[in-house]
Amino acid sequence: MPPQLPQPQVRSNISKFLRSFLGITRILQIVFGAGLWITVAANKYEGSIHFVLFVAVLFWLLTLALFLITLLGKQDLVPLLGGERWLCTNLTHDVAAAALYLPAIGVMIYKTERNSYCNLDRYQHFCLYKVYLTAAVFACLCCLSYLLSVIYGGCRKSRGEQTVI
Repeated sequence: MPPQLPQPQVRSNISKFLRSFLGITRILQIVFGAGLWITVAANKYEGSIHFVLFVAVLFWLLTLALFLITLLGKQDLVPLLGGERWLCTNLTHDVAAAALYLPAIGVMIYKTERNSYCNLDRYQHFCLYKVYLTAAVFACLCCLSYLLSVIYGGCRKSRGEQTVI
């Protein structure tokens, strides 16, 4: 078991991670992902929107777990994925998230276009156009933040770095 860090050093590591590029992008991923799945789940959805909800919730939970493990500095305790493989684990997670968010964006854009007829001032019936449009924006922001993490992690990996912070 690794030696326990003194309390001021733990706080400085947390502060250092929260101010790092990866810490900021993880926070954005969590916020945008929550915005996406709350927007979709709070309204009536059907069909291919289930895939979008699956991607949003899955990667929101995984990102939250990675964020908390890195924030607490416990990546050495994760079997098979932690320690010196932690940067590669984060990079793999970000690539998978970006790859699955791309079709989710396509689904949301398709659903938005299919409901664009009810974006008229005089249309009186319930319409999901604005919900789908909002979800499409959140999906794009999520994908963008994961792509930024991929680029950042790839640059760090190519330089031979192994730590996340």
